Amino acid sequence: MLAALLLFPTQPAFSSSSYTVTETVEIFEYDLTEPEAPETPASAAYGDYGPFRVISQNTVEMTGTVDSYTPALFRQMIRHFPGIKRIEMLDCDGSVDEAANLNLARMIRNAGISTNVPAGGSIRSGAVELFLAGVTRTADSNAEFIVHSWMDEDGRQANDYPQSDPVHAEYLDYYAEMGVPAPTAKAFYALTNSVPFSEQLRLSRNDMARFQLLQ
Repeated sequence: MLAALLLFPTQPAFSSSSYTVTETVEIFEYDLTEPEAPETPASAAYGDYGPFRVISQNTVEMTGTVDSYTPALFRQMIRHFPGIKRIEMLDCDGSVDEAANLNLARMIRNAGISTNVPAGGSIRSGAVELFLAGVTRTADSNAEFIVHSWMDEDGRQANDYPQSDPVHAEYLDYYAEMGVPAPTAKAFYALTNSVPFSEQLRLSRNDMARFQLLQ
């Protein structure tokens, strides 16, 4: 862009028959550049599917809660990104639909996906069962696992049912399905149910390894 500035002397020069006007022209040049659009983060380019955020063709991050819609969203995600093989579980607080949670877990296993809890990651309640769905299960030394008893829609907790009740077999069968040895599965299940639903028991990566829940 060019801008012209006209400067006139305050005292024009006169002669007997004419006068002269002195004109000074200054030229200014400006470089106009269009601002660049902000770069779109790679993670946003792939999209969200409920608690899942696709960050690459083979990896997703998981944050939040599993509900009744999550299995369908997971199925849609796998249809769009069939190469997904790893779930980074960042901050997962369990589920509000336990049947959906176990259904999702089996879908993860059937898809051949691994689970990992990175440094600072925290998985709690039903998310621990979800973690076990990974074909390989890994965790950083600073990962956190929070467990407590389950509670059904009637407010009854695990220890309100006799040991022979089929409701317990549902969980123990799931552990066996995920490759957890039966004695270890029983011990871990008993540990989680020793803590009331309203309380929390924090387990470390080493605790999970002791129960043979890491691979």
